[in-house]
Amino acid sequence: MDDPRAQRLFGDSLVAPGDLAQSPFRVDRDRIVSSPFLARLAGVTQVISPGGSGLLVHNRLTHSLKVAQVGRAIAERVRAAHPDLSEKLGGCDPDVVEAAALAHDLGHPPFGHLGERVLDRLARQRLGLRDGFEGNAQSYRIVTSTEIRGQATIGLNLTNAVRAAILKYPWTRTTHPEPHPRFMDPPPRGAAGVPDDPDGGSLKFGAYSTEVGDVRAARAPFAGRVADWQQTVEASVMDTADDIAYAIHDLEDVHRVGVLQQGAVASELMAWQRWGSESDPARAGGAIESLRRQLHRKDGWIADDEAFADAVELVRAELVDGLLARPFDGSLESEARVAAFSANWTHRLVISAEMIGQPAVRSGHVQLSRAQWHEVQVLKFVQNRFVLERPDLALHQRGQARLLASLVEALLAWLTDPDEEQRLPRRLRDLVELAESELPAGTPERLSRARGRAVVDFVAGLTDGQAVGLMEALSGRSRQLWTDALVL
Repeated sequence: MDDPRAQRLFGDSLVAPGDLAQSPFRVDRDRIVSSPFLARLAGVTQVISPGGSGLLVHNRLTHSLKVAQVGRAIAERVRAAHPDLSEKLGGCDPDVVEAAALAHDLGHPPFGHLGERVLDRLARQRLGLRDGFEGNAQSYRIVTSTEIRGQATIGLNLTNAVRAAILKYPWTRTTHPEPHPRFMDPPPRGAAGVPDDPDGGSLKFGAYSTEVGDVRAARAPFAGRVADWQQTVEASVMDTADDIAYAIHDLEDVHRVGVLQQGAVASELMAWQRWGSESDPARAGGAIESLRRQLHRKDGWIADDEAFADAVELVRAELVDGLLARPFDGSLESEARVAAFSANWTHRLVISAEMIGQPAVRSGHVQLSRAQWHEVQVLKFVQNRFVLERPDLALHQRGQARLLASLVEALLAWLTDPDEEQRLPRRLRDLVELAESELPAGTPERLSRARGRAVVDFVAGLTDGQAVGLMEALSGRSRQLWTDALVL
C-alpha cells in the first residue's frame, strides 16, 4: 500500500462482525478492553500488594487506565501543537495511544516487577530459553499470539499502528534490529546489556524472537520516518504517560498506607539542599546526590544542575511540606488532599510534553520539558529510595520469589510426568503446542524448550491470588478440590 495511513491500519481484518466501533483504532481499544488478560490485571500488584495493605491501592489495571487517560491527553495536545511534524513521523492518534496504554502491561506477571525478574532468571538459567522473560515482550506476545479469539490463538488482530505503539522497546533481546541497539554509544534507554552477562542481550526489550516477524510488519509503515530502534511517536507518548503515572499515582498508595514517612524524605532532600555536591554518600543527602551524578552520567543530553535543584525544592515544598505534612486518615479531607496533589502534578507534567523532530538517543519524539523531566526523576527517586528499598518489602518479595520458583518447578514436573499426560490443564497443553509450533523442526530439545516457554506463559498469566492458590494446591495444602480447578 502507498498510503501510510492505510498501512497503519493493515491487518488480517479490520472491523469484524460484532465489533462496536467503526474506527479501526477504537476497535483495537475495544478488543483490548474485552480481553480477559486486561481483567486479570486487577489482581496483579503495581507496587504494594493489595492483600498486604488492607486498603484500596493501585493494581496493574487501575495503573493502565490512568496511563491511558494521561496518554490520550498528551496525544491530543502534541498533535494539535505539531500537526505537520506528527504526520511526518507517522501519526499521533489519541485512539492509538489509548489502546497501546491499555495493552502495555498485559504481560506483567504476578507480584509486579519482582515476578518479572524471577521469571526471567528461571527462563534463562533453568529452562534454557535464551529470550528469557520480559514483561513488555510478554505483552506483545499476548496481543499477537497467545490471546484467544474464537477457536484459535491468533492474538487480538490489532492494527499496525497500535502494535507498533505497544513497543516501548522496539527490539528483541539480542538480534533485531541489526545492528542491535545495545551496541550503540550511548544505547537507547533500556537497551544496555544485562549486567555481568556479555551474551545476555538487552536488559529491556519489546518482543521475543518468536514475534520478530510481527514486529517487522507492525513497524513497516514507519520505515524512513523513525529509526529502526526508535519508538514511534505514539509509543513515545505512551511511555511518557507511563512515567507520569508511576511518578505520581504510585505515591498516592504509599502515602495512603503510611509507608512514606515525612521525616525521612525531608531529611534527605533538605540535607542535599544544604550541602549539594559536598553531601556525604553515606549520610542524609548522599543518595539524591548520587542520583544527580547518575543523571549527568547517563542523560547528559538533558541533565542540568539548576533544573535538578529546582525540582528538589518543588518536591520538598509540595510533597514533604504539602501532602506528607498530615498522615492519611481516610477522611474526606485526606482524600481531597491526595486527589488535589495528583491532579495538579498530572496537569503540570502533561502540559509540558512536547514533540521533538530529532530527539537524543536516550529520549523519544515526545518528551517532557527539561524542568518537568527533572521533577519526574526526583519523584521516582522518592519512591525507589523510601519504599522499594525497605526491608519489610524485601521480606515479602523474597517469599513471593520463592513461591514463583516453586510454582514453575511444580508445573514443569507435572508437565513431564508421563502418567499425567491426560490430566494436564488444557490451557497448559495448548501453550505447549503453540510454543512448539513456533520452533523450527529439528531445533535441539524442541519439546523441552516448548514446555519451558509454556510454563512461563502460564505462570505469567496468573493473578497474585491465583499463583498463591495454585501453589497451595500443588503442595497439598488446599482442601478446595473443585474450586482450585478454576485457576487452570
